[in-house]
Amino acid sequence: MGKQEEYVLRTVEERGIRFIRLWFADVLGYLKSFAITPAELENAFDEGMQFDGSAIDGFSRVQEADMLAHPDATTFQILPWRDDHAGVARMFCDLTTPDGEPFAGDPRAVLKRNLQRAADLGFTFYVGPEVEYFYFADSGPHPQTLDRGGYFDLTPLDVAQEYRRKTIMALENLGIPVEASHHEVAPSQHELDLRYTDALTMADALMTTRLAVKEVALEHGIYATFMPKPLEHYDGSGLHLHLSLFEGDANAVHEAGAEYGLSKVAQGFIAGLLRHGREITAVTNQWVNSYKRLVTGFDAPVWITWARNNQSALVRVPTPKKGKPSSTRVEYRSPDPACNPYLSFSVILAAGLAGVEGGYPLPPEIASNVSGLSAAELAAAGVERIPGNLASALDAMESSELVAGALGEHLFGWFLRNKRAEWDRYQRHVSRYELEEYLPIL
Repeated sequence: MGKQEEYVLRTVEERGIRFIRLWFADVLGYLKSFAITPAELENAFDEGMQFDGSAIDGFSRVQEADMLAHPDATTFQILPWRDDHAGVARMFCDLTTPDGEPFAGDPRAVLKRNLQRAADLGFTFYVGPEVEYFYFADSGPHPQTLDRGGYFDLTPLDVAQEYRRKTIMALENLGIPVEASHHEVAPSQHELDLRYTDALTMADALMTTRLAVKEVALEHGIYATFMPKPLEHYDGSGLHLHLSLFEGDANAVHEAGAEYGLSKVAQGFIAGLLRHGREITAVTNQWVNSYKRLVTGFDAPVWITWARNNQSALVRVPTPKKGKPSSTRVEYRSPDPACNPYLSFSVILAAGLAGVEGGYPLPPEIASNVSGLSAAELAAAGVERIPGNLASALDAMESSELVAGALGEHLFGWFLRNKRAEWDRYQRHVSRYELEEYLPIL
């Protein structure tokens, strides 16, 4: 048993922790959990804890039900929102089959495999997300906003400032530093910017952040949602991801004196994101509702372009801090906060590395707002559109060798089947729009 495991055992005893929750994610990124007592903890570290994988969507068939959850001691944290006397902690788990093999349906294992591929090429993958979400009065089908605030508004319009403050305190107690927070463009919409770190730590942090935001909202009698587009006439919620590759302590994305300060690695990475952008969208934007956000007229990308200071571009290169080349990074703007972060980081990394390894040429920068260009101008510039709905995104994904390789056969198949079923349910649904628009005239 390692030092980290010994630290956990000692802390559990010293702090009087009564329950340890073992966390993992299913194929869609829903957080799953079961609890063990301190008496079972040492055995959990040594042998893993058995559970029924057939009960989890996208995991296994009944005849392959037995799974083992191995807690990752480095992720141990005491949950700060429990106000009773029973201390509760959590750890994320790595899932294996009974014979000790990494389980192919574990999204965390998928990300680890892709990060190992990057490491074999000499890279460490870092991610810094901007997490947007809404506060509503409740979870009913008619969203009631809490304010009329807008971008960066402060009190009295931003009545949720206290909720954000308590959320940040909870996240910092969980070891997740928040660089900034503010009111976003839409009423009742907010943003938390998490300090960048390695992709596996950040995927765990995003899973924790979504729960923390919801827990704090619940404590205040309101509801928080990461639904991409809950309000028809306002901007949806995005998950803008700031990405960088490091070689040791050196930022591999930056090159002094190069055009735009971008290294060959950065140019290939951006080109990979653009070339494979359609293929990975079903993973980064996995819900029917995700595509209600990716439309013209709002602050969300629609066209597959890159630029330095153009918020409409799919890939943006933010201006690095003066005298700090290590802050050079690539911003990928299409994902939404309801994605599975383990799978999203996996396909984004795979797309970028394909561009680096394949030496993809960087297309010309399109600095203008492409929504003002005609179809002929877009075609002449070779600009494609992001898939317009989930079905189109799944078609692009299904024919993608890159996504199949990044996710692995098991998860690739489960994801597609699950999402095809979601699209079929949506196709059968008759919406209020259709009844109001067509019933009176047809």
